[in-house]
Amino acid sequence: MLKKLQLETTAPFQGLPELVAFDEGLFEAEGLEIVWMPRGQSAPVKADRNITDWNQVSAFGSHGSSAEQGEACMYNACEWGNYRRVDDTKTASRQIGRRAIMVYGAIVVPPHSEAYTLQQLANVPVGVPYHAGTHYLAILLLEGFLPRDAIKTCLAPNGGRKRFEAIMSGDLDATTLTEPYITVAERAGCRILGAGFYHGTEVATPEVDGLTYLAFNRAVREAVARINADKPKYLQYFIDRHKDDPRVAELTVNDLRPGRLQVANPSPIPEDELRRTYEWMKSWNMLQDVSLEELVDVEAQQLAHATS
Repeated sequence: MLKKLQLETTAPFQGLPELVAFDEGLFEAEGLEIVWMPRGQSAPVKADRNITDWNQVSAFGSHGSSAEQGEACMYNACEWGNYRRVDDTKTASRQIGRRAIMVYGAIVVPPHSEAYTLQQLANVPVGVPYHAGTHYLAILLLEGFLPRDAIKTCLAPNGGRKRFEAIMSGDLDATTLTEPYITVAERAGCRILGAGFYHGTEVATPEVDGLTYLAFNRAVREAVARINADKPKYLQYFIDRHKDDPRVAELTVNDLRPGRLQVANPSPIPEDELRRTYEWMKSWNMLQDVSLEELVDVEAQQLAHATS
């Protein structure tokens, strides 16, 4: 009998290896039945320039929303946001390691913008999906060019399509995007002012033990190998996911840059990086009560990332 794991839904830009492992029967081969649970029913759907404090917004608006309600036992999201969710959780959820995909995110301005560099975004509210990966990426990118008191953000909706439409309509002056909407934005004449890759992690409730996640990781590692062997084939996922949007549907994999798709075997979170990220988030008042030691289920992480 297959062991059932209820996972929150994911998208190609943040969960392609898991989607490939599911579609190609790799989880089943490891004795796992994956059931996808919906999430994000209360996620923001429009920009709001008046919301400028991430502490006004729930970290569970999208990722972790089903897990907090007891409807899922695992989810993956950006590493920074998951530190905050572990801080806020009521279910004793903990991180158990890094996911396989590195997300490529960018700060983008519309064609009519007068900004050509990140320096020119001083005191300009950049619309970000609070507690999602590009929220934190935006701040880190801006820190390289601006003093902290000149870095401004405001609430942007979840979902690249909504954020792209918000800058094109003038609801936002700048925002963050992931693929395929970075490519859509470039085709529309938008400019990328800064971009980078970032890690994500897997978060599990106590019912997921390290041996179960070890089996999960074996399936994901096989998916990683398949993706790296044929990136054009798997870039199609980015188009198919958003084919209801004509701007994406008209793309081909040749329009997407393979270099923006980076996957590697899932791994433990290195202790030095864990500490640096924790201290950086504390310095921005992004964490409240959680201790460094509480962020990760160390025993489960060690078991989950064994190589056999």
